[in-house]
Amino acid sequence: MAIKGVLFDFSGTLFRVESVESWLRGGLERAGTSLPEEETAALAHRLDEAGALPGGSTPRRVPDDLLGLWRTRDEDADRHRAAYLALSRQVALPDPQLHELLYERHKSPEAWRPYPDAVEVLTALRARSLAIGVLSNIGWDLRPVFRAHGLDSYVDTYTLSYEHGVQKPDPRLFTVACAALGFDPREVLMVGDERAADGGAARIGCAVHFVEHLPVAERPDGLRGVLGRVD
Repeated sequence: MAIKGVLFDFSGTLFRVESVESWLRGGLERAGTSLPEEETAALAHRLDEAGALPGGSTPRRVPDDLLGLWRTRDEDADRHRAAYLALSRQVALPDPQLHELLYERHKSPEAWRPYPDAVEVLTALRARSLAIGVLSNIGWDLRPVFRAHGLDSYVDTYTLSYEHGVQKPDPRLFTVACAALGFDPREVLMVGDERAADGGAARIGCAVHFVEHLPVAERPDGLRGVLGRVD
């Protein structure tokens, strides 16, 4: 069947979250706290190892008592918040309120940047009259990020795991996303950066295309391969 709709993952696919150090600096500024450069860098490193920044590095180790929460974090907004705050609080910060401030910051549009070719590829898909959806494992509403960066006008549907209580690679979430687009799964291409999660789309008949989860500056044209999949 010809591809009539394209589903995009969010983090690591269309957008990339800021670096942990930038994230920490933003939180410190919001808290009105300043630290020596060496201390800031050391704290950023520890937060990165803890996996405290959603969309950032995977935790080096998830504590045993958090494993259940971690595995289902994207099924519910409260679980997502609790999981990441628990990881963050493994690191002692100069102001305990920083953990909450940092969690809130990662949901803000300024914490995210679209990949350089995102607009180009979305524009080309729209010119070909293809439906476009966003399908994300996430614990908060990412629509304001798309609006702030001018990408919302390209998106027809949003399917967010926390709004449905199920997360990728569960076939049910892909089924919901395809139904929202209005197409049979065999007419839909799923684009993502995580083989285990996004690859689940193949279980219901979707074609799948993977991109690399790299910093924005290191992946200037990683999305352009999508266009060759819909010709």
